[in-house]
Amino acid sequence: MSLVYLGLGTNLGDKEQNLNNAVMALTLEVGDVLRVSSFYRSKPWGYDSKNEFLNAVALVETSLTPFEVLQKTQEIERNLGRTAKTATGYSDRLIDLDILMYDNLILDQPTLTIPHPLLAVRDFVLLPLSEMAPDLVHPVLGKSIIELRRELIP
Repeated sequence: MSLVYLGLGTNLGDKEQNLNNAVMALTLEVGDVLRVSSFYRSKPWGYDSKNEFLNAVALVETSLTPFEVLQKTQEIERNLGRTAKTATGYSDRLIDLDILMYDNLILDQPTLTIPHPLLAVRDFVLLPLSEMAPDLVHPVLGKSIIELRRELIP
């Protein structure tokens, strides 16, 4: 079994319900959801929108491979109303699920990079992740999540 940290985000519709629906779907499709962080509000990152985000992190124990987790999370996004991801940038969304870390795996493939390549520069990921696992070490950067958070959010 592997431990996977997943980032959850939404900025459309009933945001709390969107996150709760995603957690339920993760339980059914990916594995045992061991813990979910508090929900955090954040401004859109990488684009302009009037719709504020609600973000969280879930810790899931799974027997799935990283690519199977990616496939399942993309299916969950579609089933919960997510339209296709844009190649040209970011947009508002009902749900977004990102693999942040998968055990201590380092993976750099065209369709999947673990740890998530933007993990260390996104406060909306570092805040909930530091709540759940402040001492977790980023396997590429060699720094704990709390260290990364302090560097980004002094």
